[in-house]
Amino acid sequence: MVSITNLHKKFGSLVVLNGLDLQTPESGIIAVLGPNGSGKTTLIKSILGMVVPQKGEIEVNGQRVKKHWNYRKDIDYLPQIANFPGNLRVQELIDMIKDLRGKVARDRELIDLFKLEPFLDKKLSNLSGGSKQKVNLVLCFMFDSPLIILDEPTSGLDPVSLIRLRKLIQQEKEKGKTILITSHIMSFVEEISDRIVFLLEGKIYFNGTVEELKTSTGEKDFEHAIANILTENHA
Repeated sequence: MVSITNLHKKFGSLVVLNGLDLQTPESGIIAVLGPNGSGKTTLIKSILGMVVPQKGEIEVNGQRVKKHWNYRKDIDYLPQIANFPGNLRVQELIDMIKDLRGKVARDRELIDLFKLEPFLDKKLSNLSGGSKQKVNLVLCFMFDSPLIILDEPTSGLDPVSLIRLRKLIQQEKEKGKTILITSHIMSFVEEISDRIVFLLEGKIYFNGTVEELKTSTGEKDFEHAIANILTENHA
């Protein structure tokens, strides 16, 4: 689904991506992990066309992304921070995004899933952080795109909503979709991910399953395996 070859990106003299290569499977959940400054956000924004690398190639579903923006209609993206217009009501925002995308949407199903019905007539500026995140999730998942990118999807969610999100992501995977996730919640990552892609200093340090990561680090616990990588590399 996503093919990345020799990707380089600098901001001034700061090297953020340094010859990164990545091939994702046609279907599955891939967690992109790494310490702050490792290149996670820049990688995601490069795939989305929001950051233009100095060198390298990115293909999404066999199409080069450089100067070809039409591929983005087949991506659903959940940003880490959603800056919603505070004067809009929740239903107005959902309707606006549906009109902009022009695709069949399943917003009612997701509104029911995340129990947002009582909030539809409320202004976004009056919502709590957790409720805003639920709106963010509805906007992301209401279109049926083959590639989903989730940047910190668990942020602000209560335990019940977290369970619902986990089930929703698994259902999307079962439809044959590719799902890229960033998260600092290691228990969530361990439970849901098919593969772990760990970035260090702009390169992929590890690419494999959770069990392969535990084996390579000699740790039985996933969080300890991640800590082992960081300690060994002084990250």
